Amino acid sequence: MDTPTKNHIGRKISRIRELRGMKQEALAMALGISQQAVSNIENSESIEDKKLQEVATALGVTAEAIKNFTEEAIFNNINNFHDNSIQNNFNPIEKVVELYERLLQAEKDKVAYLEKFKL
Repeated sequence: MDTPTKNHIGRKISRIRELRGMKQEALAMALGISQQAVSNIENSESIEDKKLQEVATALGVTAEAIKNFTEEAIFNNINNFHDNSIQNNFNPIEKVVELYERLLQAEKDKVAYLEKFKL
């Protein structure tokens, strides 16, 4: 009778996200979707392969790890995948710094442009 829960991909995604200490909002940001869309994914019994791969990358695991999720196996998979793909992890601080640098460069460009027309 537990079969539907066993194969419910959304519940597996939710559990992995929780094990990673990630909130729905953080996963949503990493995927470029809304928190409500993440909630819908986690309530879905199935998910298309392309979206599953995106979610897996954002969570720092493989799509196969999500499909074959068990409490014991996931800890090994998270550690192994994390060690091999640190560059794929989403870091919000790096994003803020990147956006700040772009904004600062835009302001410098604007000042340089306006100085050309200084009277």
